Amino acid sequence: MTAAPETTVSAQLLGLLARDLPPDRLTTEPAVLGAHATDRSGARPDGEPLAVVHARRTEDVTVTLRHAHALRVPVVPRGAGTGLSGGATAGEGSLVLDLSGMNRVLELSADDQLAVVEPGVITAELDRAAGAHGLRYAPDPASAALSTIGGNIATNAGGLRCAKYGVTRDSVLGLEAVLADGTVVRTGRRTVKGVTGYDLTALLTGSEGTLAVITSATLRLRPVPVATATLAAYFATFEAAAEASYAIGRAGVEPALAELVDGPVLEAVDPALRERGAALLVVQCDGAGAAVEAAAVARLLGPLTVTVETTEDPVEAEALLAARRGALPALERLGRPLIEDIAVPRSRLAEAVREIREISARHDVPVFTIAHAADGNLHPIIVVDPSLDRLPEAAWEAAGEIFALALRLGGTLTGEHGVGTLKRQWVADELGPASHALQRRLKEVFDPRGILNPGKSL
Repeated sequence: MTAAPETTVSAQLLGLLARDLPPDRLTTEPAVLGAHATDRSGARPDGEPLAVVHARRTEDVTVTLRHAHALRVPVVPRGAGTGLSGGATAGEGSLVLDLSGMNRVLELSADDQLAVVEPGVITAELDRAAGAHGLRYAPDPASAALSTIGGNIATNAGGLRCAKYGVTRDSVLGLEAVLADGTVVRTGRRTVKGVTGYDLTALLTGSEGTLAVITSATLRLRPVPVATATLAAYFATFEAAAEASYAIGRAGVEPALAELVDGPVLEAVDPALRERGAALLVVQCDGAGAAVEAAAVARLLGPLTVTVETTEDPVEAEALLAARRGALPALERLGRPLIEDIAVPRSRLAEAVREIREISARHDVPVFTIAHAADGNLHPIIVVDPSLDRLPEAAWEAAGEIFALALRLGGTLTGEHGVGTLKRQWVADELGPASHALQRRLKEVFDPRGILNPGKSL
């Protein structure tokens, strides 16, 4: 049988969606399509999507996927568009499934310390809602004020507090998700423990929209710490700051966060910060022993630093963290950031920092580096001219060497941002042929016609 022309398929799909969705759900306006074609990575696909479906309920998702699956039209799930790896880019002929309007907190149980939320709930808003019950949502991505829970789950986002509380996967108890053919599945449970069957919740978490579309999540909440203590230490070199961070773990202190910012980033955020040192290490301890632990860290770091400042006041703590939270916006003012996301064993963090500096010099490509020091997750950021249609060859070469460095040191291509489109060409190097083939077979089981976010992740 001869396949239907693409224009016929597109018209058929749009007709079915217009018929079966509420009238405010489907958009084909050019301005809307353009805004939904890319994400914060700045990666530009070829062409623009066919249409955008603004989902409000699970039924909108099932209808959309059922028709798209039948007609073999690619679907790109999307939250707030804050992804940094091109995972939400939507090219010619694709259908964008915008989940940001599914933004209700369906349940918040103080007794069970859990929340059930739709994927469009903003991360920081869930944290605030939990705070009214003396609880909090522990994952704390730098984009928490903008990013959605669904997007965080899709990439298994990390964040500042993951040193102590883990990444998003560690807070996801269960999911409701829609498979490529429109079938609704529910995974996981409402309990902290549960080992019945395969762990599909963990499999879907971090799958970047390639296996199913998440329509609700049951999330673990934790008590708000009774106290926090924060210190900011400036160092003469970034390598010295990285090496000093090892002392914290050796002393038996488990900080809630330990963030590193290099001199070029400090300069971009505020030149006055750069004058205080060539690197900043911000450490926060929480819990009943927060002050004692922070004092111990200050004693350890004191002889190694230029200056150390400590506070137990939450407002002052946010001021100390401002340089870290403002890093990406500051770099975006300089140009288009190509944000790498490698992770290495913590003991090799300083080695990675030194080699990244050498890669930068060798290719004459400026690299701005921030890092989650407590878990070895580095963000070497290359900033390029935003007016360029494509990334300069030198930037790609530097990025490739940075990825190779991570793997050579026993690390990974991505600690929390996902593969998307920007890192896909290096995935096989990390996974190896057998594991890569197995993961492709898993993809075929969940999405036999390959319509879910094609060209991403694997």
